[in-house]
Amino acid sequence: MRVARIWVVVPVIGAIVTGLAACSADGSGPNKSDTGLVLGGIAGGVVGNQIGKGRGNVLATVAGAVVGGIIGSEIGRSMDERDRQLAQEAEFDALERGQSGVSRQWRNPDNGRYGEIVPSKPYKRGSNDCRDFTHTVYIDGRPQQMRGTACRNPDGSWQNVG
Repeated sequence: MRVARIWVVVPVIGAIVTGLAACSADGSGPNKSDTGLVLGGIAGGVVGNQIGKGRGNVLATVAGAVVGGIIGSEIGRSMDERDRQLAQEAEFDALERGQSGVSRQWRNPDNGRYGEIVPSKPYKRGSNDCRDFTHTVYIDGRPQQMRGTACRNPDGSWQNVG
């Protein structure tokens, strides 16, 4: 029933993220960054759904949407769907298995966009394992950088916390 579950969870996440994006600071409605937030959140939810197992599947979907939404909002303005998918997969891999200070790179062969995620040393925040990271995306040779912190949920998924 994995397919059925994703068709229920992802639209709910999309609605939540869309609602947040509609609350722009200037009251003018969604802009390109907001659209990136929505698309990144949905793409992250899809990737999270494929990664999660058992009861953790829904949580992995939500965590993927959170991390994906951050990518979409901050550095995804010029990224296409494949860019976001590659970036999301690389970010999860860097957080999950990456060595501290060692970059995990990704590249879209269709348009030449690429990026890298550099995770820090894992540390504890309460009872959760967390990692700071830097995600740099190169679009037309120009770097766009985001720094963030993600913590592992009890089910093994990662959630952006800042």
